[in-house]
Amino acid sequence: MTTPRYIDVHILQTLPFSNVNRDDLGSPKTVTYGGTTRTRVSSQAWKRPTRHAVEARIGQKARRTRRIPLQVAKILTEERGWPEELAELAGMQVVKSTESKLDLDDNATTASLLFLPDEAAGLLADIAEKHRAALEKALGTKAAAKPQLPKDAIHEILRSRNGSIALFGRMLAEIPGAGVDGAVQVAHAFTTHATSVQADFFTAVDDIDQWAPDAGSAHMNTGEYSSGVFYRYATVDLQDLIRNTGDLATARELAGAFLTEFIQSMPGAKKNSTAPHSIPDLVHIAVRSDRPVSLAAAFEKPVRATDRGWAEPSRDALNDYAAKARLLLGDAGLTHSAYAGVDDSPCQALGARLPSYPELVTGALAATFADTGSAQA
Repeated sequence: MTTPRYIDVHILQTLPFSNVNRDDLGSPKTVTYGGTTRTRVSSQAWKRPTRHAVEARIGQKARRTRRIPLQVAKILTEERGWPEELAELAGMQVVKSTESKLDLDDNATTASLLFLPDEAAGLLADIAEKHRAALEKALGTKAAAKPQLPKDAIHEILRSRNGSIALFGRMLAEIPGAGVDGAVQVAHAFTTHATSVQADFFTAVDDIDQWAPDAGSAHMNTGEYSSGVFYRYATVDLQDLIRNTGDLATARELAGAFLTEFIQSMPGAKKNSTAPHSIPDLVHIAVRSDRPVSLAAAFEKPVRATDRGWAEPSRDALNDYAAKARLLLGDAGLTHSAYAGVDDSPCQALGARLPSYPELVTGALAATFADTGSAQA
């Protein structure tokens, strides 16, 4: 029996006039693919709202920050009544006592971003509390520049992980053993067809009384937007996920949370002025035992709009390419395949058609974790 290892999720989603991911000049991000310019949404832009939604679903938050010393100092002063100067020393000692490459700058922030469970700052404050006498003795002396807190206890917290970190990983080379290979890989989304930037000239009127010759706009500018059908792809490595969690039931919960929230999430840039809250036109989930398989090449040749737009021919192109990929690879590595979408016409190469996205996720999880011995590392 083949063992499921990868869950691939493929999404086609139509975004209206919007700019959900801007470049350094405020324009929609782009990529040249198949000789044409497409609108692009970076993996980070879609991964962040997905991560936050996953954390809310599972009740486990993680924080990405350079301000751990400041967080520890704030907890000690505001919640535990420490003098400000002593609390600031404790915050800096949390880093200095690691004897690692986690350098501090002049603002008491770390040179590297840390990605830690939400409760980490409180646990580090607990360590400082236990060693308050040593910190008080070192305050204002040369000893303040030397480690005053137990390195191993701090390392244990900096190496700790929760569901969010198990899914999305952590790059922290400065602390031995703190790095975590993420179980989730997310591709940059891009439009299935050529796009062009659309300019929107706008004005803002001063609400305070106006009179000639000052009547008129108080501010004028131009925003840039685009629209189109996006191909989105991500894969979950079940072997990595089980290794990161050490528990099959937890891995199943996290996989389900990621699939559900990745389908539903939306980057938030310019949302107040465009409200681009569309849902996917089609979602296809494939469970594989051999390797992840992206279907991005289905759109290397840009889709041409028909009198029914880009969405329908994009779904056709995805189905056609999936059929060719299955023929080339064979079905030995494909353990489950299904889809759901707005179109009633069948997409036979995408597997069984299900009526809803929740049922699609449930079916994929049932197929993946049907046997308690499945997906074991």
